[in-house]
Amino acid sequence: MNLTRMKMKWLVGTSFVALSVLATPALAIDIGGLAGKVVKGAATGARDKVIKDINAKLLAEGRKNQCSFKSDSDELAAGCDAKLKSLANTLIEMKKRLQGGGVADFKFEVSGHTDSSGKADHNKELSGKRAATIVRELVARGVAQHEIISIGMGAERPLVTPDDTPAKKAKNRRYEIQVR
Repeated sequence: MNLTRMKMKWLVGTSFVALSVLATPALAIDIGGLAGKVVKGAATGARDKVIKDINAKLLAEGRKNQCSFKSDSDELAAGCDAKLKSLANTLIEMKKRLQGGGVADFKFEVSGHTDSSGKADHNKELSGKRAATIVRELVARGVAQHEIISIGMGAERPLVTPDDTPAKKAKNRRYEIQVR
């Protein structure tokens, strides 16, 4: 048998197998579905990793650049300008990383937190006002308004429990920024 004839036989045999697979609808759909799941799973995994990495960076940056508020108020204490500017620059940088990682549908969420002192409803309201203050300040420094939201958590998610000393209470009075 010459080389051309062998090539033709191989081609016909390969085409038959390919056509057989495609001619079996359940198998073809299953293969297509599996390929789609693999691609989607890989994309979701990469997206999740980008978000996880950015959230870790945002938590660290937020802790480093915490601003204080006047007692029982949503008014910022003096000395926050440089911290807020640094935080805003970090958010702008993280937006670029999100977009570079294929993440388009995101919001930066600023959550306000209080210590456990006082009434829960008052703490919830106060933490929401403080988070809204941080959002306003970040928007004023270049973060897009439609990309950032605020939420008050009150004392629902403490960093330290119990918060029975002034130092522990201070750690729970904070804001955090995460990608949602």
